[in-house]
Amino acid sequence: MTVIETFSPDETFEAGRKIGENALAGDIYTLNGDLGAGKTVLTQGIACGLGVKEHVNSPTFTILQQYDSGRLPLYHFDVYRIGSEDEMDEIGYEDCFYGKGVCIIEWAQLISGIIPDTARKITIEKDFEKGFDYRRITIE
Repeated sequence: MTVIETFSPDETFEAGRKIGENALAGDIYTLNGDLGAGKTVLTQGIACGLGVKEHVNSPTFTILQQYDSGRLPLYHFDVYRIGSEDEMDEIGYEDCFYGKGVCIIEWAQLISGIIPDTARKITIEKDFEKGFDYRRITIE
């Protein structure tokens, strides 16, 4: 387990960039944290570390955004609005989970039954006593 403490969105982005630089084909990262915790900022950093050129937004309404401009494809899932794990079949999640890219899955606890055991769990937590922009990022 690795714990990273950040004190600004820039530092959270930088933590993600380092993850992206070290990511390998087939890596899956589950990303959990409250609304506004910094999941999208961390994902933008991961995308930067992969060399993705496009602007990365949270795919809340589309469930999946795919970025192909980096050294590996990036599959960014936001399953916050998913009704059941069965809906994941409709978007072809297996091609992403078991493909040659990197998957980031926001709100992954909602589809825990289909997440491979090899996935790395990332949790982002706020602690306002340490500052408004403080984040504790735990990678398991």
